Amino acid sequence: MNSRNSGESFEHELSANPHSYGELDLADPSKVPALIRILDFASEMGASDIHLCSGAPAMMRLHGDLVRISEFAEGFDDDFSPQKINEVIDGIMNNRLREEFTRFTEVDFSVNLTSGDRVRVNLFRNIFGVAAVFRIVPSKLPDFDKLGVPSVMKNVVMKGKGLVLVTGPTGSGKSTTLAALIDYINASVPMHIITIEDPVEFVHLPKRCMINQREVGKSASSFTDALRGALREDPDVILVGELRDLETVSMAITAAETGHLVFGTLHTMSAAKTVDRIISEFPSDRQTQVRMQLAESLTAVISQALIPRKDRPGRIAAFEVLISTPAVHNLIRENKTYQINTVIQTGTHLGMIGMDQSLMMMVNKGIIDPSEARRWALEPKMFPDRPGGTPKTTGNQATTKNPKEEQEEKS
Repeated sequence: MNSRNSGESFEHELSANPHSYGELDLADPSKVPALIRILDFASEMGASDIHLCSGAPAMMRLHGDLVRISEFAEGFDDDFSPQKINEVIDGIMNNRLREEFTRFTEVDFSVNLTSGDRVRVNLFRNIFGVAAVFRIVPSKLPDFDKLGVPSVMKNVVMKGKGLVLVTGPTGSGKSTTLAALIDYINASVPMHIITIEDPVEFVHLPKRCMINQREVGKSASSFTDALRGALREDPDVILVGELRDLETVSMAITAAETGHLVFGTLHTMSAAKTVDRIISEFPSDRQTQVRMQLAESLTAVISQALIPRKDRPGRIAAFEVLISTPAVHNLIRENKTYQINTVIQTGTHLGMIGMDQSLMMMVNKGIIDPSEARRWALEPKMFPDRPGGTPKTTGNQATTKNPKEEQEEKS
């Protein structure tokens, strides 16, 4: 994020950006420099999020850890009083947002800065007063290759049809991966892309594609309504920021069945669990039919996790990729998703990769520590603690963990 002076720094992009979120007039620019200074510093440090809370010091999410900003620089050690945080927040809201915040006690919005930076904002109230979380969205779109996204995904998205799911826990970089995939399509082929997001994070300008980005609550009433409308808008590609409910999931599958390329996200941790999660959204009397639909429409699942590096500060993405094949179709139809991990292990020649395989490659290269790999592995025993330890592998290493093992990993 570029440095900005307090006199002219915090102005919102308005008519210049067709995806602007309305005229967010500053009530008092003199109250905003404290926030600018925090955002600037956190961005320069490589932080992903900034946390402000009444009566507490400013904190940031740095390489996955929540730390006080004052630990890294002077001048940030004052606690935010309720009055101070109210002044800061009031300076970036318009009347509509103030009304929403008063009515619902929480509100989401994004701010476009003249520097090109974007900040996703979530305001809410707690027992002490107002709190806010700011997500810094880089102005530069992520590069597909630099992110380390498996190259097979280029072939997947170029097929131009089917359901592609990007999954992982909150903060694992799903939005970044999706932005890279959309940008790759945008630079490669002429298509009509519609994105439905809450809120819009990365802004895509037309390259070879026509791109329409819609934000739930501002340019769309809901994911479901926007998705229903998208099917009448001659789309080639539809991105659904989050598959939140049964109706949205059902419409996404239908859109993929009818020849569109549909992207969606879920908070699942593996391809097998992703398929199970999709099916479980439906009533039991519809699940057989949905298995048949999903078997035909699913193109790929890419699951990811951000792992702390040991070779240098930062985090790196580990990926699992499932490519839909006739064998995968049969497993979904026959409700044998527990065998999907085995298909991934035997499908490396098709570009598939298991999470354990991805983690092992990074451990062997000295990029991540075995203890970190164990946190995300399907088979934690593959990553021994002792130096020079030999991973314990079996012929059927990619099996689904039982509930006890899953609970032990979470604890």
